[in-house]
Amino acid sequence: MSQKDKAAAFGALHKKGNPVIIYNIWDAGTAKAVADAGARALGTGSWSVAAAQGYADGENLPMEALLATVKSITAAVDVPLSVDFEGGYAEEPTELARNVGKVIDAGAIGINFEDQVVGGSGVYAIEVQAERVRAIRAFADALDIPFFINARTDLFLQEGDRTKHAGLLDQAIERAKAYAGAGASGFFAPGLADEELIRTLCEASPVPVNIMMMPGVPEPRQLAELGVGRVSYGPGPYRAMMAKLKEDAAAVFSAAG
Repeated sequence: MSQKDKAAAFGALHKKGNPVIIYNIWDAGTAKAVADAGARALGTGSWSVAAAQGYADGENLPMEALLATVKSITAAVDVPLSVDFEGGYAEEPTELARNVGKVIDAGAIGINFEDQVVGGSGVYAIEVQAERVRAIRAFADALDIPFFINARTDLFLQEGDRTKHAGLLDQAIERAKAYAGAGASGFFAPGLADEELIRTLCEASPVPVNIMMMPGVPEPRQLAELGVGRVSYGPGPYRAMMAKLKEDAAAVFSAAG
């Protein structure tokens, strides 16, 4: 498929009540393994891609290294690839759009794009983030690619006390509507775990909602019943693989005396 066809196919996979499953990968090898396991689409996780190359999350991985990883993945597999692009490695909309253009040139058909202030605190004002989304949409549309912008809010991740998440829901819904109006294709709410809050968000959001699997989050089948359109696994697969690697290595060294 062409990049345009891959982007269209990826968007079509997002169905309320029948979510696409993204088992996040971090390099060409894991991309091939997950694709061979039956994935219809792939997505990187920024935490995993950075950790695999010895960096901390939060745009500490040089963008050139990220782009090289994206190119190696898209060269190795034919399924659509979405890239976790964090805050886009820029604040100003024009520079941000240029950076996204580099991700598109590397072969990706979508991104996760978060509203937290990378390297700072809190989240961008709704109007500011909406303008940033609008710049990405305009750039991708000019290339005639139905690029999937998965607009992420960090409201719930930044509030570790889940009993306070209900008080953030109205703001999250406002952001979902604003980002969708600016051209976002989906709305990503990592950290949200409460079933009724997820259901309410899915009902109110104009675009498919993405929920990330983490402790306390309902299983994918339950998320489908709540109306979720995308389920992702974030850094979970990387952490599980590294834990198994350490366990196996420790067993070898222990047996060797």
